[in-house]
Amino acid sequence: MSKKHNYTLSIKWTGSKGEGTTKYDAYDRNYTISAKNKVDILVSADAPFLGDITKYNPEDLLLASLSSCHMLWYFHLCADAGVIVIDYTDNPTGILVQNETGSGAFSEVKLNPIVIVKENSMVQKALELHEKAHKCCFIANSVNFPVLNNPSCSI
Repeated sequence: MSKKHNYTLSIKWTGSKGEGTTKYDAYDRNYTISAKNKVDILVSADAPFLGDITKYNPEDLLLASLSSCHMLWYFHLCADAGVIVIDYTDNPTGILVQNETGSGAFSEVKLNPIVIVKENSMVQKALELHEKAHKCCFIANSVNFPVLNNPSCSI
């Protein structure tokens, strides 16, 4: 039996300089993402699109969504398999290809998880579970570009 999960949030543009969108450089790209009972996230466009480089941008958030979904599934699978993860870091990278009209799309994202496990006997299984986590990840299953995994593991 399938289950439905609904998500809601609010995006509020905070970049008006008083002129609205009268011209391309007349406004800031800043906005706030809010959700009930959660901390606000301050966001902007990426710098090449006149955004504020001190704030996260939609491309950053896409990488974060893919990476964190993979990590959470990975932890679930490790717990079920008896693999004890002591530390986990990921440094995901992505390639966005922009075309001549200005639009574009991601061509790939690569996850680079660095995992530390409790015992040497867990290393091989820990590496194998990344593929299963990838297949389970809701976000990776929702995008139309390759999400590659380049994990490392040690004790």
